[in-house]
Amino acid sequence: MEEYKSPVYNVIAVPVEKVRANSYNPNVVAPPEMKLLEISIWEDGYTMPCVCYYIADEDCYELVDGYHRYCVMKNSQRIYEREKGLLPVVVIEKDLSNRMASTIRHNRARGVHSVELMSNIVSELTKSGMSDSWIMRNIGMDKDELLRLKQISGLAELFADKEFSVAKNMG
Repeated sequence: MEEYKSPVYNVIAVPVEKVRANSYNPNVVAPPEMKLLEISIWEDGYTMPCVCYYIADEDCYELVDGYHRYCVMKNSQRIYEREKGLLPVVVIEKDLSNRMASTIRHNRARGVHSVELMSNIVSELTKSGMSDSWIMRNIGMDKDELLRLKQISGLAELFADKEFSVAKNMG
């Protein structure tokens, strides 16, 4: 019996033009997160391959997971040029229903960010001297989200570099 080898050990570089989206992915990413994904890929490179199924009759790769990483390659000229139009891909051999199940598992396994853990990260970044603008740009959050996370952490020093005014009593 042949020993199992995970697909990740066989990453291939595929011209993005030979990759296509599937018709069943329910995952949606909001524009701010798409922008953050583009920044992440620009700053860190592709750190995770896309998962595809190879369709030999058409000589193309249908996405199972990684649609948004694929979209970044197609829509970001600077990333397309740097990567020479090649998308990192691993291929799985599954029928359609199992590919659909795999897509859902990949999406759901990512989970969501814990508010408590995110506020801890904001606290640590602030304590290490990172500015609000650095945090917002590099973690992909707006001013309101950053303020909420700082409030949740309850640490006065997170607001030490901010000026606040007291509202005058209008009565």
